[in-house]
Amino acid sequence: MSRAAYLTGPEQFEVQTGPVLKPLQSGEVRIRVLSVGVCGSDIHMFQDYRIGDTLIQNPLILGHEFSGEVIEVFENARGGDHSPLKVGDRVAVEPHVACGHCRQCEEGHPNLCPHHTFLGVYPSHGALQDTLTVPAKNCFVLPTEVSNDAGALLEALGVALHAVRLGQVDAGDRVAVIGAGPIGLLLTKLLSLSGVTQLSVIEPLSWRRDAALKWGATDAHSEKSSMDTDYDVVFEAAWAGSAVQLGAELSRPGARLVLVGIPGDDALEVQHSLVRRKGLTLVLARRMKHTYPACIRLVQNGQVKLEEIVSHTFPLEKVQQAFHIHARLHPEVLKVVVRVQEEQP
Repeated sequence: MSRAAYLTGPEQFEVQTGPVLKPLQSGEVRIRVLSVGVCGSDIHMFQDYRIGDTLIQNPLILGHEFSGEVIEVFENARGGDHSPLKVGDRVAVEPHVACGHCRQCEEGHPNLCPHHTFLGVYPSHGALQDTLTVPAKNCFVLPTEVSNDAGALLEALGVALHAVRLGQVDAGDRVAVIGAGPIGLLLTKLLSLSGVTQLSVIEPLSWRRDAALKWGATDAHSEKSSMDTDYDVVFEAAWAGSAVQLGAELSRPGARLVLVGIPGDDALEVQHSLVRRKGLTLVLARRMKHTYPACIRLVQNGQVKLEEIVSHTFPLEKVQQAFHIHARLHPEVLKVVVRVQEEQP
């Protein structure tokens, strides 16, 4: 019997029988879900039963960072690299399903598609279930060097890679990252590979500061008072809120401030005179644009070791505990992964 973890209300999961499977349609594959990462946006939905202005109106299966094994393929279905998919392929799945036909898609910005659906965001069910039907074009085959957990975290790495590209970081730049959660750590790792001369991280939790230093930060701070305020590029990865103002304060005149976090109150506040007089460029990162192939290469080559940020793993039956420790930021929590096929101990 297929299982699924439904979010039935704020901070409340119920593991029940999964949705009834429908026959595959053209361009679809069915996968057996393997690993699912718990994301900050999942925590928003877990705590508030919404994200931004999207309200959850019925029990929802979360999970948009995931890997799986193909168990059924519609004839001639092709993956994200246009190669035919086959039963037994391990894949990472891009959860953002763009329409492919609007102006934004045609101009090469599918992440901005106004007609998209998104696996794991209402009303589309996500991957915290045994079996899931997904578009074949959103599947990227994993080489043997990429584990199931790493395959799930390619989604988060893709978000970080897209943000770094938006930041237009140059070799020799001085860069700051606000927040050393999973996205902040991935930003730190990617920036450390880019030739920056200073890479400062600000993060209140000590174990996350330690992780940032291991992942390439030149210095890590608990607050602004011990930092410089003339960074060329600043990345905010801390749920926005007051972190946006902090990013503006850390930026030199003419700098770029890249906003990656999603604020719980769906508001953006920053001192207008500060950003205007500094002439800052504010860039808001929205998802990613076909980053999976590059992310797979980074992991396959050993340049990014995604398993190193996985601090806790749980079976599907313990999804409530998995989300609880992430939401409460229990000590030593970096990244939580739900291994759907793992037996409950």
